Amino acid sequence: MVLLKRMTVLRLLLLAAMLSLLVFLSSLWLPQGGLSGCGSSWQPCLTLHRQTPPLVPEEEAEPALAPPLTQDCPGQSFQARRLLRYLKSSLENADDVLLEPYLQSWDQLLKFMESLGTMVGFFSHKVKEKVVLIRELPLKHSLEAHGKRGAADSSGLRTPASIKVSANLSVRSMVEAELKAGEVNFSRRTDSGCRTLLRLHRSLLWLKLLLEGLAEGPDADGQYKTPGELSRAAYMVALAPHHPWVLRQAAEFVFLALPDRRYFLQLVCVRSQREATPVLRTIIHALALVHAQTQRILSEHDMLELP
Repeated sequence: MVLLKRMTVLRLLLLAAMLSLLVFLSSLWLPQGGLSGCGSSWQPCLTLHRQTPPLVPEEEAEPALAPPLTQDCPGQSFQARRLLRYLKSSLENADDVLLEPYLQSWDQLLKFMESLGTMVGFFSHKVKEKVVLIRELPLKHSLEAHGKRGAADSSGLRTPASIKVSANLSVRSMVEAELKAGEVNFSRRTDSGCRTLLRLHRSLLWLKLLLEGLAEGPDADGQYKTPGELSRAAYMVALAPHHPWVLRQAAEFVFLALPDRRYFLQLVCVRSQREATPVLRTIIHALALVHAQTQRILSEHDMLELP
C-alpha cells in the first residue's frame, strides 16, 4: 500500500513538472527551425527523422455534395462559414495569397484552437503573436522608409501621415520586398515576415491534417480515432520535425486534454459524423488550396527551411 501511494505521488509530481515545462516552452509551439538550436543550454542535440510532406500537395477536387455554409453557428466564437469566406478571398489572385484575408482566416482558426481548452491556449497565444507581427510589418516598413511618426495606434506603433502602405498586400509581394531589402536571413533566426509566415504555414498544415482525420469514417471495427490520436498524428507530420525533443514530449499532454469528437462536430455546427464529413471536406479543400499556393511561393524562393 505504501509503495502504491509513493508511485501515485511520483506520477503526480511528474505530471506537474511536465505541465510547468509545457508553460515554459509554449513560446516554442510554432516551429523555430530544424535543429539550428542544437547545443544551447537546454536543447539537446538530436538526430531527427523527418516525415516531410510533399513539396506542393495535390489540390483536392472540391466536394460535390458539400452543403453550403450560409449562416453562423449561434453561441460560439469560431464560425466555419467565415473561415471559408476568408480562405476563398485570400485566393482571389490566381498566382498569390492575399495577406489580410489569410490573416483573417487565422483569426477564425485561433478561435477554433481556443475553443479546445486551456491546454491548447498555451500554444494559440503564440500563434496570435505571429499574426499580429505580420499585420504590423507594412506599417513598420513604412516608418523605417520614411522616418516619420504620427499619432500612436493601439498596437504601440505610430501611423505616419499620408503614407500609402503597399509592400505586404500579398505573400508574394512580402517575400519579394523582404528579399530586396535584405531582411531574410537563410542561416540565422530573424523577425522577418517570411520566417513568421513559414511558422504559420506549418501550423496550417497541422490543422488541415487534423480536420482530414475528423472527416474520415470509422475503421474496420467501427471505431473512430479520437481527436487526441488524430492531433498527434498530424503533429508528427507537420510540426514535430521542427520541434526539440522536450517540446514534443510536452505536447503529448495537450493531445490527452483535447475534448471528444462530439465537441469538434459541434464547432462546425453539425449533429452527427454523417453531417460533419461534407462540411469538413469543404473546409479542408479551401485550406489545401491556400496551403499549396503558399507552399509554392515559399518553395520558389527556397524558404521552406528558414531557421
